[in-house]
Amino acid sequence: MGTEDNKKIVRRFVEEFKNKANHNIVDELFTPDPAVHFPILGLPSGRDALKQLGPLVVMAFPDVHVTVEDLIAEGDKVVERTAAGGTHKGEFYGIPATGKQITWTEIHIYRLKDGKITELWSQIDLLGLLTQLGAFPASK
Repeated sequence: MGTEDNKKIVRRFVEEFKNKANHNIVDELFTPDPAVHFPILGLPSGRDALKQLGPLVVMAFPDVHVTVEDLIAEGDKVVERTAAGGTHKGEFYGIPATGKQITWTEIHIYRLKDGKITELWSQIDLLGLLTQLGAFPASK
């Protein structure tokens, strides 16, 4: 598969998983045992990490929406730079709902083989997100 095909798979994952909360799409788009690298402690490995993270985010931010700012492909890798946001209406890592509109950024690198995502590296601006929720003092 070429880079444009790989970008289509990643776009589909973003739309289905992140914007439509179809968390079972990981079974279709990922290999059975993908390497998933998240900066979030306490998540299992592989597909299960995604299947736990998705509902966690939706419970905390039921109106979560992401916009892909950049989607770059080379070889077997696709890089996604995303702006995300939602209203904090549920608990998130022990922080009760604040009702605040929260925004954060994400960068994900996907590796694909034969039309499936085999590896995912993620960097999510959790510090910025948690600061907006009041977990840390905002810088001046």
